[in-house]
Amino acid sequence: MTGPHADEEPAEHRRFARYLQVLEAVAEADETDLVSAVLRDQDVTMGDSAVARHLDRRAADLLTDPHFTAWAQTLAEAIADRDFLTRRLREWTLLRSIALGKPWAAEELTSASDWFQRMAATTQIVTSPRALRLLAERGRTRRVRNAASRQLRHRDQPNWLTHRP
Repeated sequence: MTGPHADEEPAEHRRFARYLQVLEAVAEADETDLVSAVLRDQDVTMGDSAVARHLDRRAADLLTDPHFTAWAQTLAEAIADRDFLTRRLREWTLLRSIALGKPWAAEELTSASDWFQRMAATTQIVTSPRALRLLAERGRTRRVRNAASRQLRHRDQPNWLTHRP
């Protein structure tokens, strides 16, 4: 595309970038109101996408923090009518349970999204042999099964084999 306006970014892209900026800088006390405002954007997909990125960033930052549960409950209210976001938050909560050694059900893991299974199989935070074995045997994709198998093998190797001088 050429012409005098070829380098102009569409308004939606600018708005999306702005949402990401303000969501990253939002004070905890204002987070729910801001998330709700972003979700009211006329472009529903864009609003959901901006909030999904925010949710992923915050959940990763808070994953092992005791404040995670209160944050997740508060955010759940703001996103209650958005199926994708609700599922993503539920899956972050499951990832937290597995990472912290809290109770979880095999069905939760095997019925989780491809995204979640990939995260659980590849992240260093999930060290549960039970979860990794389940993913190695019943993960939805070959990529997940292989990654979980690698994690299990890596766990079982003596430390001196994995660290070369």
